[in-house]
Amino acid sequence: MSVETVSGSLGLGDRQKLAYIASQAADARLNVELETEGMTLNIGPQHPATHGTLRIICRLDGEQVVWAEPSAGYMHRGYEKLTEVRTFPQVTSLVNRIDWLGSFANEVPFILAAEKLMGIEAPPRAQHIRTILFELSRIANVSLFLGDLGVQMGAVTPVFMAFRDREYVLNLIEGATGGRFHPNFDRIGGLKDDLPKGWIDETRGVMRKLRNFCDEIETLLFGNEIFQARMRGIGVIPKDIGLQYGLSGANLRASGVDYDLRRDQHLPMAWDKVDWKVWTHPDGDSFARCWIRLMETRESTLIVDRLLDTIPSGAIMAKVPRIIKVPEGEAWVSTENPLGEMGYYVVSKGDLGPFRVKIRSASFNNISIVPWVLRGVLVPDIITILASLYFILGDIDR
Repeated sequence: MSVETVSGSLGLGDRQKLAYIASQAADARLNVELETEGMTLNIGPQHPATHGTLRIICRLDGEQVVWAEPSAGYMHRGYEKLTEVRTFPQVTSLVNRIDWLGSFANEVPFILAAEKLMGIEAPPRAQHIRTILFELSRIANVSLFLGDLGVQMGAVTPVFMAFRDREYVLNLIEGATGGRFHPNFDRIGGLKDDLPKGWIDETRGVMRKLRNFCDEIETLLFGNEIFQARMRGIGVIPKDIGLQYGLSGANLRASGVDYDLRRDQHLPMAWDKVDWKVWTHPDGDSFARCWIRLMETRESTLIVDRLLDTIPSGAIMAKVPRIIKVPEGEAWVSTENPLGEMGYYVVSKGDLGPFRVKIRSASFNNISIVPWVLRGVLVPDIITILASLYFILGDIDR
């Protein structure tokens, strides 16, 4: 019996109800006809928001991510195997290029591992200069990240500001090391050269400029309501999940974990010679990860200033053989690099070069959480979450 036949013997109210039911049934039939299967979306392997050549494979239900998986390896260069055919001093020219934005910082843990095997330490002045250049590498690296955040959401101005002020830091690195992007300045037992005349005063001026840059970025970007809407409460990583996935650096501290290798392990560096603060944030979202890096950039400028005030006099090289043969043994050294924990496990057989080297790069471990953190988010949030995790592809495909 049709709806029309039944409605003829019913009151007005009942007929309206039946008409409503019939319209809903028609809509349901139409929805079934229009229903589509889930879609697989490839982000990459070349995408401007991923800082290199990475592919993220996303399975979507409408605009929601059902699952996502990073596909790395598009620019793999085999650094670990290349070290086996280099002498120990030559390895620094290779590892400079892993995290290419913080290149000097890549040299330090490898040199410290070689020195550990040889049973030597760099002189105090060399330790201070190493630490200063390490923090300058962090500032050069993260300042570009802070500017590039705006690009992920269509704001171009911050990245121009970042390139402008980052040049001052690169000038300092080039002035001290001779290399603007890849210094290759560390030596087993110390450093290649001492600081040039006038460099310390110039560095103090640049640190003031970088603190002003951080103030500008905080107002222009972090205080912007669009930026906050796109970042706050998005991509939340709880503390226990971050620890389980092996996150490190700002990504872990943004989830409330008070852990920084500069403070929490003893290395022959100069971080313990000055006072400074480890920043954490309780929220664990995309905004927190970016905010931590902003505060750490400011803190790095203060660390540099305080180290410049306490830099000792003396030699910059310990007594080492002209031809270096590292004694047989194994050593592991990791440092708090701009992207997180970076470590080298070095095996020596007593030869001119390493027998084996295993590199623990921060970005490779940090993207392990991508399948977890992208599950259930919307497509526009994929880019902002990936940006907040901050990885360099050379640091993944090493």
